Amino acid sequence: MSDFVKVLTRKNSLRKQCQDMSVSDVEKVLTDLNEILEERHAEEAQAQAAEQQRMKKIAEIRKRMDDAGIGLDDLKAIKASEGPKRKVEAKYRIKDAAGAVHEWSGRGRTPVVFNEYFEKHGVTKEDTLIK
Repeated sequence: MSDFVKVLTRKNSLRKQCQDMSVSDVEKVLTDLNEILEERHAEEAQAQAAEQQRMKKIAEIRKRMDDAGIGLDDLKAIKASEGPKRKVEAKYRIKDAAGAVHEWSGRGRTPVVFNEYFEKHGVTKEDTLIK
């Protein structure tokens, strides 16, 4: 908990901090805190309404699934039958100093081992294309 929050949540600490403040300054702080509280209440109400809408939609979907004779296991079976994503074939290949072969599809960031190989041997990735 931050020191600021500790001061706000402890009456004696808050009283000590407010000692040197004028009454109008304390009233201003109270007004600002009340506005913040109202905003937080509104945000919570919105979040609860959104969650209720979500739960209502889930209930509708479950009812439609029950009416159609579809169960959760059926959906899981469909997902399982799709299988894993297919692997992208390697487009580039290098052999490092230890003799290990490294392959890269060309997608995403260039692997560190490839960057090091390019710098060390003065080649480009086009030079390592698999033919």
